[in-house]
Amino acid sequence: MSPRLPEPLGWLLDRVVWLGWNRAERRPRLPIRLALAVVLLALLGRGAVAVGRFLTDGAGGTALASALPGSEVGPLVRVAAALVSVATVALAVGIAAVGLDRRRLSDLGFHVDREWWIDCAFGSALGVALMAGIVLVGVAAGWFRVTDTLYASPGASFLVLGATLLVTFAGVSITEELAVRGYLLTNLAEGLRIGPVTGRTALAVAVLLTSGLFGLLHAANPNATLASTATIAFAGVFLAAGYVLSGELDIPLGLHFSWNYAQGVLFGFPVSGVRVGVALVRTRETGPDLVTGGRFGPEAGLLGVAAILLGIVAIAGWVRARTGRLGLAPEVWTPDLRWRER
Repeated sequence: MSPRLPEPLGWLLDRVVWLGWNRAERRPRLPIRLALAVVLLALLGRGAVAVGRFLTDGAGGTALASALPGSEVGPLVRVAAALVSVATVALAVGIAAVGLDRRRLSDLGFHVDREWWIDCAFGSALGVALMAGIVLVGVAAGWFRVTDTLYASPGASFLVLGATLLVTFAGVSITEELAVRGYLLTNLAEGLRIGPVTGRTALAVAVLLTSGLFGLLHAANPNATLASTATIAFAGVFLAAGYVLSGELDIPLGLHFSWNYAQGVLFGFPVSGVRVGVALVRTRETGPDLVTGGRFGPEAGLLGVAAILLGIVAIAGWVRARTGRLGLAPEVWTPDLRWRER
């Protein structure tokens, strides 16, 4: 027979365990799960940084060039770095979701089937359409001027750089949507359901928190301002809309990718403050920064805000047409946990 602790100490130990461990769900509580996920991502990120250095210090780039003779090393390095980044985040989120959260990976918005891909295609088309609308309105009003077509930075190939950025922006959309919306928003929406807080209220708070974080993640970008940080946070709400209305990341993934790619590669705008050095149609801002977003890009101006509002309406209409209903998806805040005790 194992010795029993004195009653006061036993009660205290039980309270300490209760603070960190949910016995009914057989997993750590939300703050500990998030902290461990951050540590896991940091550890895997160090490995990704080491791989990145290997690719950029010459040895890795030379190996890539040898494996693919006739290819440009620079674009190969960028593609490889994007793939490493995606793999790092996906691995960290996968381990955290399955091992710490006891979730199914599909609960992060990946019930992938034919319908999922159709919605992803809609998101992709929507991003291009909204950015094209910004260009048309801006040019018609004299706020933008077309200066060149099929532009590429000196010494760069339009096709090579365009293809490289296709992979790069796809990687950015996957990593950010998986980490911010799929993992963090889902965990917060569930974990904030405390006492009288309903699932819908918790989800609304989770969207605001993750969108604010999304804005802060871009606050150190080139040419960032307080206004750009606020509008990027609003873009976070925009990207979350498809997820919270459908329970899937299909629309946000397609939208995030195509918005960035159209903004930078198709129309030559800065993408969150960064010019990518290639443009199908190169544009220059001639109107007020308040409207155009200035050197940060359209998403920091009133044109971008208007496009985001229109996009939210379009997403709501699409979900309503596809599902026959319009409302917050309860599966976001009530995931089906693995090994739950019945």
